[in-house]
Amino acid sequence: MLTATAFSQQLDTIMRTHKAWQSIPACIAIYAITLSAFAQQPPKLEKLEEGEAPAVTIRKPDQKSKIQETRAPGGKVTAAKVTSGGSTYVVKANDPAGSALPGDGQSNTMRAPQWEVKEFDLGRNKAKDVEDNQAATLPPAPEPTTAPAKK
Repeated sequence: MLTATAFSQQLDTIMRTHKAWQSIPACIAIYAITLSAFAQQPPKLEKLEEGEAPAVTIRKPDQKSKIQETRAPGGKVTAAKVTSGGSTYVVKANDPAGSALPGDGQSNTMRAPQWEVKEFDLGRNKAKDVEDNQAATLPPAPEPTTAPAKK
């Protein structure tokens, strides 16, 4: 059994050699500094005058989204063309490979959308425009003449 003097000697040795006991005064000092910083009164705030309203007008888009779906004979959607504002994209179904099971790497049903970046006119619309212009510039057809009456 330990006597009181032997216990106090062991406790004194532990307190001198252990590093945690040396950091306690530093922790107390840091705690006291943070408490004094939070105890200060916040500065008084001044009221600001209201300024002019911003000259910004937010409009809703003129064009609404338009979705065209292409369906297979069984009713399954095979592709969807989405036109929204000035952008157009097509989303197509990704049919899995013949023997792919759900969860396989080959059976991924997600397919990236195909964005329409630029559409080139390869003369198809020009022919229609030429026909329309010619129809507009043609002279009117002559009135039908009646045959002379027989006597």
